[in-house]
Amino acid sequence: MSDVSNTKAGGANLTQAERVRQLQMMLDVSRQVASMDTLDAVLDTLVSVAVEQTGGERGSLFLHDAATGELFSRIAQGLKRREIRILDDVGIAGWTFHKGEGVIIHDAYADERFNREVDQQTGYTTKSILATPIRNARGDIIGVAQVLNKQSGEFTQQDLDVLEGVTTQCAITLQSMQMVERMEDTRRREIEFLNIVSEMTSELELSTLLRRVMTEATSMLDAERSTLFINDEKTNELFSHVGEGLDAMEIRLPNHLGIAGTVFTSGKAINIPHAYTDLRFNPAFDKQSGFFTRSILCVPVVNKAGETIGVTQVLNKRGGPFTEEDESRLKAFTAQIAIGLENAKLFGDIQSMKNYNESMLQSMSNGVITFDEEGENRTCNQAGARILRIDPRTIMGKSPAEVLGEENRWLVDTIAHVAETDKGESLLDMELVFAGEKVSANVTVLPMVSGEGASLGTLVMIEDISDAKRAKSTLSRYMDPGVAAQMLSGGGEDEILGGKDTTATVLFSDIRGFTTITESLGAQGTVALLNDYFELMVGCISEQGGMLDKFIGDAIMAAFGIPVGHEDDEDRGLRAGINMIKTLWEWNAEREARGEMPVDMGLGLNTDRIVAGNIGSRKRMDYTMIGDGVNLAARLESACKQYSARILLSEYTVARLKGVYRLREVDKVVVKGKTEPVGVFECLDYHSDASFPNLMDVLGNFNEGVKVYRKQEWDRAAGYFGKALEANPDDKLSRTYIERCELMKANPPGDDWDGVWVMTSK
Repeated sequence: MSDVSNTKAGGANLTQAERVRQLQMMLDVSRQVASMDTLDAVLDTLVSVAVEQTGGERGSLFLHDAATGELFSRIAQGLKRREIRILDDVGIAGWTFHKGEGVIIHDAYADERFNREVDQQTGYTTKSILATPIRNARGDIIGVAQVLNKQSGEFTQQDLDVLEGVTTQCAITLQSMQMVERMEDTRRREIEFLNIVSEMTSELELSTLLRRVMTEATSMLDAERSTLFINDEKTNELFSHVGEGLDAMEIRLPNHLGIAGTVFTSGKAINIPHAYTDLRFNPAFDKQSGFFTRSILCVPVVNKAGETIGVTQVLNKRGGPFTEEDESRLKAFTAQIAIGLENAKLFGDIQSMKNYNESMLQSMSNGVITFDEEGENRTCNQAGARILRIDPRTIMGKSPAEVLGEENRWLVDTIAHVAETDKGESLLDMELVFAGEKVSANVTVLPMVSGEGASLGTLVMIEDISDAKRAKSTLSRYMDPGVAAQMLSGGGEDEILGGKDTTATVLFSDIRGFTTITESLGAQGTVALLNDYFELMVGCISEQGGMLDKFIGDAIMAAFGIPVGHEDDEDRGLRAGINMIKTLWEWNAEREARGEMPVDMGLGLNTDRIVAGNIGSRKRMDYTMIGDGVNLAARLESACKQYSARILLSEYTVARLKGVYRLREVDKVVVKGKTEPVGVFECLDYHSDASFPNLMDVLGNFNEGVKVYRKQEWDRAAGYFGKALEANPDDKLSRTYIERCELMKANPPGDDWDGVWVMTSK
């Protein structure tokens, strides 16, 4: 330090007249401040007298706040006054307070105790300082008086004596004024507190209550911002509503994190004078919002059962940190409004449940109509209004007979019976009539009772099944009723019948030699035969969940995988084909026993992408399928004649089979109209040992024969096919391949031959 003088150092001797004048001045000041009624007026007067008597430029008088460990002063700003605070150990004022000694500093910037930040913030340049502690009658230091920048010369010991004398003379008045101010402030706050609480407890809307509590808490504690968090027991989160109107939003945070979470879980208040010095404070919120948090007061909100239901957090008390009195007042405030908060939260939960129930009721596809215990209508949802063909507002308060009409007397009687017996009734596939239109419906009538068992009325639920019945009736013409029901349970008629691109297994079958049969039977006999034949074949298809597409003369077109798909549609199609041959043979046995001509058939199966849906004109539509996959199945059915087979499958169907079947690859062919070869397989599972002896031997030799045949080893291939014939002389396909081998041997196809046979007919 340099150019510094402490109390009693270098003092000047006063003349008798000067002492008298000084004493007179102190008496005048003492009488003047004693007549004042506010602390601010006393502070202004003392500072003015001190500056005038010591010849300084400006001065300040700091009083000590023991609760916060700060020195505070008040300065005028227009019509308002601003309170400034500094820690009681900072700067010259802090040194003076703790040392209890006056000090004269001639060069402030040369003194290490001087706090330069004040000049940097205010733009004022401090050159010299005169400071002294203020003591009360007991000798306790209650503040510090300070005068800056001597206007003429330097501060002297005489100046310091004058400053000490003025402050000592008025110390009692200062303390008295502080006490009066505190009492008046406490009384004012208590009145405000009672008014606020009485208004708060009558508010039931939670969002409004939260905003009012935050506003009042901010005002009551003279803070910058406050937030009231309520605990959500379902999510273990603290939530609050901030903003109003279009800017309103809900904020949520885990109820165990941060300062708010700590207060909630511990049930203890936290008062942080300096937020950035507390490790529990998260400065990230300030960075995101641009708000600067200085001080924090957070207290739990406890209900009458002693349970913590939330926390109230107040930020940045103006003029300094929050005091113990602030904490007590905020605790008392939250304790009083806790009942209102619980009521508002309960009201909000009930309102939310009501809104949820109403939304659920309106969104239901079934009609719901309720009647109270007096038999008057109370609700009717949108579906109910649509079924009844009415405006819900026109039936409010009306009886069941007035709502449902005489055409539905049976339902009116059912409602009366349920109301009388308190036992519900369910009626399936009933007919109702509204506005002259018939409605097929499943109807349920239930009694409504309270938690205490008191009757609240009756509820009528109407499920309109008119569309479902029409769709099922339509679909049953195409497929097994069970498949139709399954399809309807998975989606609406329009959705499924509207058309879709899907994968399916297509089956084509055709009677062999049908022309000869018709010539021998005549028209009536032919129709009778076809009716019997189709009855048996369609049964085999329906058993496997297939859909009959159409009859084309004596041919059958069916599919597996539409409208409802299965994981094993290929196997279902093949099993249906096998059963069709077996059933046909059993039927032939009966026909032959009656002396009638037997019937033979062939069928083709292919799995591919197809387009299925309602196709036609407005006057006539058919649910059918189109595409190359359909055409190939038809070609395979026709190829059965060429290969002396009854069941032919494409390689696409074989690749998807999940079961084990007795198959042989009969050829790779290019069907008419196509360029890419397709592998063709024959299924022999419909045979018995009697109808096809030595089946496995035939398959083994035949398959080996096909392999060497494609290598153009004609003699070896013919040898294998010959062995197959030896095992079963009736195997016409083996004989066909022997003939092919002889033809190929005589007319070699060339080295670039890929084993593909081109079909020249459909």
